[in-house]
Amino acid sequence: MMDPTNILSKADESLKNTVEHFENELKKLRTGRAHPSMLDDVTAEAYGQQMPLKQLATISTPEPQLLQVSPFDPNNIEAISSAIRDNQTLGLNPMDDGHVVRIPIPPLTEERRRDIAKQLNQKVEDCMISARNIRHDSLKQLDKAKNDKDIGEDEHKRLNKQIEDLMSKTKTDVDNIAKAKEKEILTV
Repeated sequence: MMDPTNILSKADESLKNTVEHFENELKKLRTGRAHPSMLDDVTAEAYGQQMPLKQLATISTPEPQLLQVSPFDPNNIEAISSAIRDNQTLGLNPMDDGHVVRIPIPPLTEERRRDIAKQLNQKVEDCMISARNIRHDSLKQLDKAKNDKDIGEDEHKRLNKQIEDLMSKTKTDVDNIAKAKEKEILTV
């Protein structure tokens, strides 16, 4: 026998994870402002292995258009510079003075802003597809529980409504997050 409240809490958790994943994906979208999370996916070779940048250096934003990377070990400065320069998705040109790496963040062109807004919309769509799949699976499990006589008609309706409520809350959350990010992208 299947516990119907379990279906609901699983759906809730999955939808929350979907929104969290969506937020993390948005951090990778570049706006015109410098943000340390822009370098989250960058790894550099140090001590004979690939390591995440944040394990090799402190990343800060001394100015809105500038990232500064201060290596814990100055011997890694060239590897860090190269790793940032070689990352094509970033399109950044770091400069180092032997102590710190400074990365000017070029202002976005109007065309580039529109491209990023399109990427944002694609990420929203991917997130909503994932959320709809979670809803679909949960409703299917509820139908099975009803057919197996684990739950009655009233409880089936109530849980169905709760899943739909979770779904609309998720959609509202995603829309609000997306609107804020779009504003950030389109603000010059």
